[in-house]
Amino acid sequence: MNIIEAVILAIVEGITEYLPVSSTGHMVVTSTLMGIARDDFTKFFTVAIQLGAILSVIVLYRKRFCQTRVFYYKLACAFIPAVIFGFLFSGQIDSLLENTAVVGIMLIIGGFIFLFVDKWFSDEKASSEGPGYKNAFIIGCFQILAMVPGVSRSAATIIGGLTQKLTRKSAAEFSFFLAVPTMFVAAAKKTFDYYNAGLRLNTEQMQMLAIGNVVAFIVAMIAIKSFIALLTRHGFRIFGGYRIVAGTLVLLMGYFGVHF
Repeated sequence: MNIIEAVILAIVEGITEYLPVSSTGHMVVTSTLMGIARDDFTKFFTVAIQLGAILSVIVLYRKRFCQTRVFYYKLACAFIPAVIFGFLFSGQIDSLLENTAVVGIMLIIGGFIFLFVDKWFSDEKASSEGPGYKNAFIIGCFQILAMVPGVSRSAATIIGGLTQKLTRKSAAEFSFFLAVPTMFVAAAKKTFDYYNAGLRLNTEQMQMLAIGNVVAFIVAMIAIKSFIALLTRHGFRIFGGYRIVAGTLVLLMGYFGVHF
């Protein structure tokens, strides 16, 4: 991987991490097209630069993160299901990342769901308040679905929020908040696994990580603001159409021999 490739991946991460389009799927496809997907550092890099995306949420919603302990208790309730499931099935989850068909099919299925989700869940009867403890836990259970590549963590948790009668904006914002502990733990685990495998970072790789995190931070801030505006005005249909097109292209890549 070189600096240009690192910047491209960081831009893709920043744009897609909080949008319901599967950042993992986009990162895998992008790195595959650049011919660096199977490199150990690339796999580490794509997870490590999530720290920049995490920081963007903390900066944008810094007042919300300075609330009472109840805010963090609810995040913990939502975070627990994914931790348990991820610990028990980490090997199976990693094997799915190399399956082109799974990514493409999940993108398409999620796309069709988003074409109709605005009709299923109306903001008129929804609450703009944050979720309760039970609601947070249920949203966390939805996050488990995102361990299948192509589903999208934000898509799963936003839909989970909508089922708990949150408004689109409230569901999206709780999804952002839940991403902070989830992505931090994922990055920490990836770092531990990387070093535990005997791999080490050289000076150039550390520079690429620094640049990648800065780029992901800036792009993610822009993406979050744009997403909330689009979601409030137009709903999910635009993301549904995009996912169907993206999923179809991924399946075609697999059909013509471009494997992850």
